[in-house]
Amino acid sequence: MKRPTDASIIVTYRCPMHCQMCNIWAHPTRADEELRPDELRWLPKLKFINITGGEPFVRDDLADIVRVCYTRAPRIVISTSGWLEDRVVDLARQFPDIGIRISIEGLSLKNDELRGRPGGFDRGLRTLLTLREMGLKDIGFGCTVSNHNSTDMLALYQLARQLGLEFATAAFHNSFYFHKHDNVITNRQQVVDDFNQLINWQLAEWHPKSWFRAYFNMGLVNYVQGGRRPLPCEAGTMNFFIDPWGEVWPCNGLEEKCWQQSMGNIRQTPDFDTLWNSDQARQVRQLVADCPKNCWMVGTASPVMHKYISKPARWALRNKWRNMRGLPAETIDNG
Repeated sequence: MKRPTDASIIVTYRCPMHCQMCNIWAHPTRADEELRPDELRWLPKLKFINITGGEPFVRDDLADIVRVCYTRAPRIVISTSGWLEDRVVDLARQFPDIGIRISIEGLSLKNDELRGRPGGFDRGLRTLLTLREMGLKDIGFGCTVSNHNSTDMLALYQLARQLGLEFATAAFHNSFYFHKHDNVITNRQQVVDDFNQLINWQLAEWHPKSWFRAYFNMGLVNYVQGGRRPLPCEAGTMNFFIDPWGEVWPCNGLEEKCWQQSMGNIRQTPDFDTLWNSDQARQVRQLVADCPKNCWMVGTASPVMHKYISKPARWALRNKWRNMRGLPAETIDNG
């Protein structure tokens, strides 16, 4: 079995936010049971590592975690609320090439409503502006579309463009990871229309990276409308997740009502190749192949977009041409 290219490390389930679309904050881990930085030396050589949570910056040893991760991959991105401003800035001073994505779910009132902490928007934006002033390049917003914030998503995109920041999108999901089972988009048509607007804006740009982001967002349109994934899911093959207890999961979209099985635990099998090629890991890959869910999250979509790049590339070029002629983007052919 080939080694994966991407990994996501959930370093904690502690979180200061009280998000409506995620109940991680209500199920925190204890600091003394979370993976230590030295345990992450088990990781294989990778292309990309996402450090996430909970809120990664509650970890006092986050710099040590990042230091170990940089021995395993050249690109590290941390997902954060930006609530702990000083900690984010201090870490960026130590690692000026680090990527930072601050989760902001709308403009001020909507963000603070959805994330459950007054002042969250101001802290997140102020943190991004500070990082920008420091000269960091790999920084930006991450917006999860739920109910009634998709129009704010469009405003955030325009703000990100004006500030020269990256802009990542998601649609909320149900999973064991989020401790949510009732995330359902109720204003579906509004969300689809707003995503289509975003897609057309991205296709109008002259950077090919934006066209591939448009493809990813059209995949989110498929998901919101209940369609199939536009590319196969290879969770547990191209990528994996590690939770704070060392459990290795193929993705973070698993639900007990469908299936939920880990590939192993790095504390019990402290050799990556042994775990990755185990019977247990092979069983999980078969479950992934037969999975009834049609998740479309960046952690599992990005690796297969790179692997099967010809399909996204054809869509991007064809729809860039359509955009230049004033035509809307086509949906993705799932055949």
